Amino acid sequence: MTARRPSSQQRETWIDRQIREAQERGEFDRLRGAGEPIADLDRPYDALWWVRRKLREEKFSYLPPTLRLRREVEVAQAAIDRARSEREVREVVTAINTRIRHVNRTDVTGPPSTVMTLNEEETVRAWHERRSDDAGRPDGTR
Repeated sequence: MTARRPSSQQRETWIDRQIREAQERGEFDRLRGAGEPIADLDRPYDALWWVRRKLREEKFSYLPPTLRLRREVEVAQAAIDRARSEREVREVVTAINTRIRHVNRTDVTGPPSTVMTLNEEETVRAWHERRSDDAGRPDGTR
């Protein structure tokens, strides 16, 4: 830790001296990003720039639950397509419907949810139809 500024010295003079001495000791050598352009310097002012940068660096994204739910439904649909049994299809439908009901009932952040629950019987019927269609193909592809 550096010493406190003596009251007899002017603030700028003391600060300048602290910086110069640190430079002489090499404390600014090999800093991360040294010699590189300052990222996002040409972007318009954003009060939350540091939050956005941290999220980008950590490869983290945040979506309101109502928007994240749409992605969860897509993942559930893919799981239904991969399901090996009707029981597995019903389990996936039950789980996603529980999640949909929870978000639709409790979440008020972000845009409103327009996601409807899946009809279990229709989903199972469509899964059976896709499986029977796939069984008829010689290469078994969809």
